[in-house]
Amino acid sequence: MTSIAIVGAGPQLGLAIARTFGARGFDVALISRNRAKLDELVSQLTAEGITAVAFPADVLDRDALTQALKDAAARFGGLDVLEYSPVGSFGSTALTPPTETDPSHVQHEMEFQLYGAIAATKAVLPAMRETGAGTLLYTTGAGSIDPVPEVGNINAAAAALRNWAINLHKELAGTGIQAAHVGIDVSIGTAVIESALPVAPPEAISPVYWELHTTHRDQAERVFSI
Repeated sequence: MTSIAIVGAGPQLGLAIARTFGARGFDVALISRNRAKLDELVSQLTAEGITAVAFPADVLDRDALTQALKDAAARFGGLDVLEYSPVGSFGSTALTPPTETDPSHVQHEMEFQLYGAIAATKAVLPAMRETGAGTLLYTTGAGSIDPVPEVGNINAAAAALRNWAINLHKELAGTGIQAAHVGIDVSIGTAVIESALPVAPPEAISPVYWELHTTHRDQAERVFSI
């Protein structure tokens, strides 16, 4: 049996990734802090014949996140893929350009993006090392690569996550474990902030994750743009 844990699962990209993997026989563990929203996603996936289970946890609560991933691994007999999408920060933090950024503005984003990803990875990587197989995928906006001043604090943390994920890919080379960063250079579903970014449906983006898990395991990064 194969399984994927989606941390930061929501009704856009998270759901699309769940469908992409679930349609190929994967069991799906959905992790985010809102139980009611997770239950809605589980209902949708179940109606489509996909086995999905909700494991509520806030990525800022390291113990809860670790336990959720351990519970998911126990439920499905292990986790083959971890996908970390620290979405939602636009609504939970002030957006600050570099000249107005206070260290606290970046610290929140570091907790949300980089430190959460590290905690999630530590929860699943030991088992992957034991089996010599697994996939670790980390999502940011393309501002991690080409920063946008209006969201300078978010971009700074996203760049840190990108750097860490690519370093992880290098360290795990030859172990059978794939680690990669996905940079998304579009607004997903609808425009999030005023910008010139085009809008792409999540279903157009999710195949990238499948390819990194299957046919593009040598790649440390993919950038989705249109």
